[in-house]
Amino acid sequence: MNGKFPQHFLWGGAVAANQVEGAYQADGKGLSTSDLQPQGIFGAITPRTAGDSGIKDVAIDFYHRYPEDIALFAEMGFKCLRTSIAWTRIFPQGDEETQNEAGLAFYDRLFDEMAKYGIQPLITLSHYEMPYGLVKHYGGWGDRRTIDFFERYARTVFERYKHKVKHWLTFNEINMSLHAPFTGVGLPQESDKSAIYQAIHHQLVASARAVKACHEIVPEGKIGNMLLGGILYPLSCKPEDLLETQRQNRDWLFFGDVQARGYYPAYMQRFFRENGIQVAITEEDRQTLRETIDFISFSYYMSGCVTADPAQYETARGNILDMVPNPHLASSEWGWQIDPIGLRYLLNVLYDRYQKPLFIVENGLGAKDRVEADGSIHDDYRINYLNDHLVQVAEAIDDGVEVMGYTSWGPIDLVSASKAEMSKRYGFIHVDRDDAGNGSLERRRKKSFYWYRDVIHSNGASLKDRR
Repeated sequence: MNGKFPQHFLWGGAVAANQVEGAYQADGKGLSTSDLQPQGIFGAITPRTAGDSGIKDVAIDFYHRYPEDIALFAEMGFKCLRTSIAWTRIFPQGDEETQNEAGLAFYDRLFDEMAKYGIQPLITLSHYEMPYGLVKHYGGWGDRRTIDFFERYARTVFERYKHKVKHWLTFNEINMSLHAPFTGVGLPQESDKSAIYQAIHHQLVASARAVKACHEIVPEGKIGNMLLGGILYPLSCKPEDLLETQRQNRDWLFFGDVQARGYYPAYMQRFFRENGIQVAITEEDRQTLRETIDFISFSYYMSGCVTADPAQYETARGNILDMVPNPHLASSEWGWQIDPIGLRYLLNVLYDRYQKPLFIVENGLGAKDRVEADGSIHDDYRINYLNDHLVQVAEAIDDGVEVMGYTSWGPIDLVSASKAEMSKRYGFIHVDRDDAGNGSLERRRKKSFYWYRDVIHSNGASLKDRR
């Protein structure tokens, strides 16, 4: 692999505020939609009452332990750390005129700590959460006024951190809103398609406004979008399977098309028409959408297959998407199919489509790790998974794809998004906490910690082609 990764490739890891920080009411923080989902994205929406508790309330206590964790990331040689700002730390209800200084000060401390080690922040403005106050009083992203509230928030953090943060993302896995509308856009799960797409439209306009604000306030910075990279293959060579695969891939590529090209593609106009979906789009919206992102970022965990006759097949469940299993692939403990070559294919598809730099901002293996009697954790399965995916990244770079960096998901164990579990572990660093919230929160290096350190230090030369 020597020589295939660019000299300034951004190696690192990715986390999210609501999955690591804890301190869910500290220093004036308001309630977020994530705080009302104590069992994760697919759990019930539960109002908070005095004295109740959930695992995300403490998570891994990154809010207080970040110096220790940043030092461990630096020991691995991280060039970049992706995390998010909790919107509710800055505007607790979402609609305030003035920001919460204590929340802003926390991220100042965090970014300063990263700067001590030369770790560049890659910051997501909204990662699977928004102020619950905006949901309660305005109906979330269903209300056009939320665009203004988001722009105020974005401009506030751009101004505050313009000298500390040069890489930004707008919305995490923005296409996920089609499948989990409360998490994505603050709408009830049973909302109809017109309501969901209207909320998504407001979010796309807000994203474009944030891009414009970033270009004005941080002129030397770069801002991208973030997609759930749910690449799909036709199950057979039947033309019907191919067409259905194209249709389903467009369900999520649509979000990239709007943010990278600056307008709604023609195929979506037909989709809206044939499905009776009404979306109010103003001429001002169309002008705003022309402000396009600088790079494409995405998550990749698994691929899937599509058939025009799905009833006869069982589906494989990912974090959010249901897919027909590929008979040629193995699966993880959670039923996620493992397809390293799919990452190379996806990189080529996105680069061919957009001709913009790409950033892999989530990729990893969730597994049940075992702590040995001597405290060691031999997670060779994780090493093999990541190694094989990174080999394919190198191949894509050799194909001519411009790849900015790679941040593995969950470099430290965290609370999973889907079901709020600790037992589904992704990290190079073990955190002593279980699904019931018990444990010391002690950090411990796994075998993969040392493996990833070698990968970074060698700029990928230590990877092994195991094909």
